[in-house]
Amino acid sequence: METIKIKDEFIKLGQAMKLAGLVGNGSDAKEIIQDGNVKVNGEVDTRRGRKLVPGDIFSYNGTDVKVL
Repeated sequence: METIKIKDEFIKLGQAMKLAGLVGNGSDAKEIIQDGNVKVNGEVDTRRGRKLVPGDIFSYNGTDVKVL
């Protein structure tokens, strides 16, 4: 499992995907998330602005990333 560290109390899902290197830009993240291809804590989430906090895990294309 990969990890990303955040400085603030939360990070938005689209930003987290970019930080983890899973997408090249925000528009790619938006499309992937809205198409239902991303899971947060095991459940599909279609909100690019979903706030992730330390301990959350998001998954895309076989890659799991934990927010620290």
